[in-house]
Amino acid sequence: MKERLFYLFLPAVILATGCIKSASTPPPPPIPSGTFSGQFKLYQRHTDRVPYDSLITNITVTLKTPDYTYAVTGDTITLHAGSYGTYGISGPYMIFNDKTSSPTPPYTKSHLSGGYLYNYNGTNLLLYASSSDTLILGYSLKKVTP
Repeated sequence: MKERLFYLFLPAVILATGCIKSASTPPPPPIPSGTFSGQFKLYQRHTDRVPYDSLITNITVTLKTPDYTYAVTGDTITLHAGSYGTYGISGPYMIFNDKTSSPTPPYTKSHLSGGYLYNYNGTNLLLYASSSDTLILGYSLKKVTP
């Protein structure tokens, strides 16, 4: 009889342990801050050609967390504009408000402006945005200074 009770007691214990809440919560993801250096990549698809045209340049992005401001420097002569402004973080997105971009065409250079999906692990910062299916903007940056 004791043996049968043991076999009934064991599944009850296993089920009960699955119902107990864990006291630990995962730490919040780190907030990007500091100076990041790396590549800006622009991929553009034309309707009459395959594959994508790709352009790459080296840039530096400085993110300051107390006032959530940013600045873009580096190779800003042809492809990417040197700029500055404010930014915010919401979920998987970083939203940049560029104070140097013009709201009217012609647009000659890319600006770090608008919403980007981001991934940050404390060292590497990846930003990604796309416009329909013809334009992809990507930043692959590595932290240089805190």
